[in-house]
Amino acid sequence: MSDRLIVRSESATRDVEAAAEHYYLSESPAANTQRFLTAVEEAYLHISRLPASGSPHYGQVLGIAGLRSWPIKGFPYRAFYIEADRHIDIVRVLHTARDIPDSLTEGIED
Repeated sequence: MSDRLIVRSESATRDVEAAAEHYYLSESPAANTQRFLTAVEEAYLHISRLPASGSPHYGQVLGIAGLRSWPIKGFPYRAFYIEADRHIDIVRVLHTARDIPDSLTEGIED
């Protein structure tokens, strides 16, 4: 099976940029920012190869068909996505301390 194309929503792109900026402003800016961005790309790669492996929890709770999530390794973030026929839509990348249901509802509307 080949990797599926990853399509990032505007909300997901903004989420990653905001998190990267947060890590850039930390004590070790270059290292933390690069580690975060690498972890995001690794999560996307995993999702593209094994989309069904993500947790369907929030999709079930919110009644959003096909919504799954996958953790960003080493960081308190999850990538939320929906599998389409030929690609994967990344809808949000959210910090786990956020109000995820509210944030997801906003992001799905983009």
